[in-house]
Amino acid sequence: MNPYATAKQAYTESSVMTASPEQLVVMLYDGAIRFLRQSAEFMRAGDREQSRNRMRRAEQVIDELNYSLDTSHGEVAQNLRMIYLFSKRQLVRANIDGDPNRIDGVSRMLADLRESWVTIAERAEAAEAHAA
Repeated sequence: MNPYATAKQAYTESSVMTASPEQLVVMLYDGAIRFLRQSAEFMRAGDREQSRNRMRRAEQVIDELNYSLDTSHGEVAQNLRMIYLFSKRQLVRANIDGDPNRIDGVSRMLADLRESWVTIAERAEAAEAHAA
């Protein structure tokens, strides 16, 4: 492994270890969106194997978002679960049909959710700073 890769991995690990729960959710969204965009690009280029590989990684992130939902938040958690399950169904259809536009749609939907989580993370940080 080259020194740059080692430094990048150390930075990433440090970022994850010091992130708030809200920031971790934003990071998960970032990963899913990145993998989905790569998947759509590979699909458009005709590389179904690489597309499927990236799509699987995005699906794993979506699964993690789904499994980590705090069900004590009732309707919000249920709505997010429905969005995540819908996203997974869309990705299955995209893979079957070879349709990168479905992948783009899921990516846009997750990007909108990501922005909401950025706002939540900023408010949590501000509240924590105010309390200190």
